Amino acid sequence: MKRMNKPTKLSRGDKIATVSLSWGGPSVFPHRYQAGVQQLKDEFDLQVVEMPNTLKDAIWLAHNPKARADDLMQAFADPSIKGVFATIGGEDSIRLLPFIDLDIIKNNPKIFLGYSDTTISHLVCYKAGLVSFYGPSIMAEFAENGGMFPYMVNSLRQTLFSSGAIGEIKPSADGWTVERLDWAKPSNQQIKRKLNPSTGWKFLQGTGVHRGHLVGGCIEVFDWARGTEIFPEDWQDAILFLETSEEAPPPDMVTRTLRIFASMGILRQLSGILFGRPGGDVPLEKFEEYDKAIQQVVKHEEGLTNLPIITNMDFGHTSPMFVIPYGVQAEIDCDNKRFSILENAVTN
Repeated sequence: MKRMNKPTKLSRGDKIATVSLSWGGPSVFPHRYQAGVQQLKDEFDLQVVEMPNTLKDAIWLAHNPKARADDLMQAFADPSIKGVFATIGGEDSIRLLPFIDLDIIKNNPKIFLGYSDTTISHLVCYKAGLVSFYGPSIMAEFAENGGMFPYMVNSLRQTLFSSGAIGEIKPSADGWTVERLDWAKPSNQQIKRKLNPSTGWKFLQGTGVHRGHLVGGCIEVFDWARGTEIFPEDWQDAILFLETSEEAPPPDMVTRTLRIFASMGILRQLSGILFGRPGGDVPLEKFEEYDKAIQQVVKHEEGLTNLPIITNMDFGHTSPMFVIPYGVQAEIDCDNKRFSILENAVTN
């Protein structure tokens, strides 16, 4: 396992920067962005600052990946900024790679938070040896309709604001949702989304206790990085976490991607696999097809019958979510059906 640098924990009054590394969502739905900023301030008492291009027009940002990368570099280089939060995801942050300076990230460790297309920036941080955090974005989870979910708030406090060991992560007891309320209607901001009942997580296979470092992301975006300099190399005993986007890629896509990872020799080195609940408009009765797609490769094709697999977990493109720190040691206890993060992800 590679040596990882842990950033300093967040405290009340700290300054965090918001960055638009992919889609320029804040310019399209400014009220939604401002709702996220305000709820973040109210709950965590943080100061929020925008980088020079965070609020720029979405079309302009689409044509200027260097400007987006410059914002990320400036945020990391600024000693007054303690954390960098993605405004939203998108689909083209991989275009930032030619303009990234890994040394700036390596020499200025701080909290980096986001998910979905932000997977690319997480892999950049991972390459630089920095623990980063797969978790909420400003416009989605921080701007949650009618207030943020307590499950997510508690996870953020436990992971980013405390230097103690994170410990056992449990399923959301309050349920989950993928309901879409049109962001173009500001009045929707006050309407809480409907929750599906909590069904817990599914421990598909495996026995005993397995430990390893966490690495992964949105499965589509993660695979886009394959062949680039930021694709992970240290797979021995890793716990791979993956989830599907709001575009709801079919189970066959999951099967094909896992076959690629199998052919690369990745699956046989793993200590476990975590899968988030399917994102997008996937009927409940179809969830099992994703489980079968995973097991088709892992169990039936590769014969890895004791490799732990947990599915329907609370991270990724369903809400609420818990926060996953890259490169930190975690544990899957198959017999007692527990998942824990064994160490701290931030320092004092």
